[in-house]
Amino acid sequence: MDSIWSRTAKLPRFEPLRADLKTDVLVVGGGMAGLLCAYQLSQAGADCALVEADRLCGGATKNTTAKLTSQHGLIYHKLIRRLGTERARLYLQANQAALERYRALCRNIDCDFEEKDALVYSLGDRRALDAELEALNRLGFPAEFEENLPLPFSTAGAVRFPRQAQFHPLKFSAAIAGGLRVFEHTKVLELAPGRALTTGGTISAEHIVAATHFPILNKHGGYFMKLYQDRSYVLALKNAPNVEGMYLDADKKGLSFRNYGDLLLLGGCGGRTGKPSGGWRELEQLARRYYPQAETAARWAAQDCMTLDGAPYIGRYSKGASGLYVAAGFNKWGMTSSMAAAMLLADLILGRDSPWVRAFDPSRNALCPQLALNALEAAVSLLTPTAPRCPHMGCALKYNPQERSWDCPCHGSRFGEDGRLIDNPATDDIVSTLENR
Repeated sequence: MDSIWSRTAKLPRFEPLRADLKTDVLVVGGGMAGLLCAYQLSQAGADCALVEADRLCGGATKNTTAKLTSQHGLIYHKLIRRLGTERARLYLQANQAALERYRALCRNIDCDFEEKDALVYSLGDRRALDAELEALNRLGFPAEFEENLPLPFSTAGAVRFPRQAQFHPLKFSAAIAGGLRVFEHTKVLELAPGRALTTGGTISAEHIVAATHFPILNKHGGYFMKLYQDRSYVLALKNAPNVEGMYLDADKKGLSFRNYGDLLLLGGCGGRTGKPSGGWRELEQLARRYYPQAETAARWAAQDCMTLDGAPYIGRYSKGASGLYVAAGFNKWGMTSSMAAAMLLADLILGRDSPWVRAFDPSRNALCPQLALNALEAAVSLLTPTAPRCPHMGCALKYNPQERSWDCPCHGSRFGEDGRLIDNPATDDIVSTLENR
């Protein structure tokens, strides 16, 4: 179940922390967001350290489809409605700036960087495409309508973003990690403003960035109510056509397509973590239908944090947590959003003005229908009289037969059949719980 990225790249190894440490900035979490934060700050001359509970890029980053784009579905007409035109424009500008930063860095990094157009298609809803094109025109972005697509089914067309990109995320990560002060296998046990207690010692820092995919500090920010997690599935297919660009269905239940070398990456068939979904079984059925000559070279799954309004939470962790920052809720667009987060957080920490703060403010208004749905899901799960329970906040876990895991429908923590933690926000195993069943 390794991704093609894991099979074709080797990351440097770092020793665990073995003593107390004092630093100006501590980054917690060694995925793409954490690595880029540490890289940006170190390049600016800041005294910075990064701790990772396991290995660098061992979570969401190694399971991405690795698209670098500011096209995040048909999102801009929704952002204008939810956040206003100015904040939607800032969101677009931040992600375009992130793309350009990748473009500049990848000139000197061998990471299979390729410029590709990104397209969001619809099977039958031309009005949604027109609404997105109208929104992008208001924001001053040169999007285009594309009618004829190289996909194995008919569509109503697509919205095209020119000059976006794709890359190999682990080759890129290996290149930027080399010069950083990193401590792997160093788990944060307690986190508070100015201080992190880890398995290797206590770290004191004026600024601490939580880049842990799902924020692990519950008493600030209310992220356990403002986030939920989705799973999605990917097949790497041999003997399948080259579709040239990067394609995504506007419908959340639709498919994505993009090529890497001689492989076609076909994604989709997911849903909320802890809920039934088609998974690889359905995706493999679709692959056989659309590409009967193709063979599966690899398959893997991704897990993503989803926010209430479609924009990530990047900035100060909460109004009551001085010196704490967060980067979370990338809504399946973690590669570009990680760079935008690193650029924004570096500005905040270094005392520079950032024009993008308002677009991603974690303390923005959280009142929306999704908040009520998250609360309902948590209430139902908490009242379900079954074991095992998630150690994060006590929700009832659901067994996932396709992946042989115990999944939390509230916040997305996952555990193996042996009870060992796979995905956060939980920080502890449930081994003893399962052994007593």
